[in-house]
Amino acid sequence: MIKYILMLAFLFVSNTALHAEEADHAIHQELRAVLQGMEQAINERRYSDLEPYFVENLRVTTINQEVISKRSEITAYFEKWFGEDGYLKTLEITLTPDATTELYGDKTYGIVRGTGDEKYVLADGRYFDMTTRWTATVMKDNDGQWRILSLHIGTNFLDNPILAKAESALMTFAAGGALLGLILGWLISFLFMRRKKASA
Repeated sequence: MIKYILMLAFLFVSNTALHAEEADHAIHQELRAVLQGMEQAINERRYSDLEPYFVENLRVTTINQEVISKRSEITAYFEKWFGEDGYLKTLEITLTPDATTELYGDKTYGIVRGTGDEKYVLADGRYFDMTTRWTATVMKDNDGQWRILSLHIGTNFLDNPILAKAESALMTFAAGGALLGLILGWLISFLFMRRKKASA
């Protein structure tokens, strides 16, 4: 009798664990679809399509440390930077999570972090490859869909290709300025000496 009860208990626990594992797998598939949908929307420049992936009152800190607090601000942000008069022409992004989302509570919210490989083309044709780190809090919204509640994107300012280009340009300008200063100094000295000889 005890053996029979133990066997039933084992089957019950196994069934419960299997069901929980299947439920978690389904959640992670939904969250993976959110990530892939965002990638495609950005890469295909369908910026307004990003809005349904976020809750209405979101909290986003972008790579340039701007803050977005409403869905409607997402499209405006991208159009500002990638629009007709924007500084940037295109962005191609690949988002790779470090691991599956860490689910909490009753599995209606979670935290995930990962890496972003970002390829920028500037309005003047120059391009930059940049690696970012991101952390997102996701939640199951009122309609049962998984959406992003908060997102923070950062980059290593010590290993920043745009900063490196800017520093390189400053060094070029500094070297050019020094050379121009030498030429002007020589020219002024030459004219002064010539005038002095003419006076004598």
